[in-house]
Amino acid sequence: MSLAVVREALVQLVGEGIAVRLPNRGFAVPDFSDRRWQQIAEARRTVEPVMLRLAIERGDLDREARVRAAHRRLARPSPYVPEEGEYYTGAWSEAHRVFHRTLLDGCGNPVPLDAFDRLWTAGEPARRWSARRTPGRDGAAEHRRPEEAALSRDADTATEVLTRRLTLTVDALTSAPDKGR
Repeated sequence: MSLAVVREALVQLVGEGIAVRLPNRGFAVPDFSDRRWQQIAEARRTVEPVMLRLAIERGDLDREARVRAAHRRLARPSPYVPEEGEYYTGAWSEAHRVFHRTLLDGCGNPVPLDAFDRLWTAGEPARRWSARRTPGRDGAAEHRRPEEAALSRDADTATEVLTRRLTLTVDALTSAPDKGR
């Protein structure tokens, strides 16, 4: 494989938040410390409530139907596969991402939506690790309240619930004895 192709792939991974560029040393996996998860959660708590408020203000019946459908898809796959000992299966994780993206996509601004996509990718390992620390959670039920608030166009409640939910992953990791490592 060409070194140029590898370097281009690494640059793309840096753009997605999956790798970091080290000056004069190449590339590395980002530091997955408590501080990193807190920074990702802080960024999401800063950007996503504003996006959700805009999506609620600008939303129409088609957006509401997409939010309802995304929540129904979130309730379908099991977040836990006992025989594999795996929490947040691939199917559930994708339905989870789509639900959050659908809540926000009515904001009508692709710039923060791109930021959401990058932050989501960067935070996915934390979600998977935190699931192991908090087994038995009902992901679909936990997302019912933000769905209902968004559909009733109650922006204050929707943003409050979303902000609270964005804190759960970091709280689960930082309160765990081995802190997610």
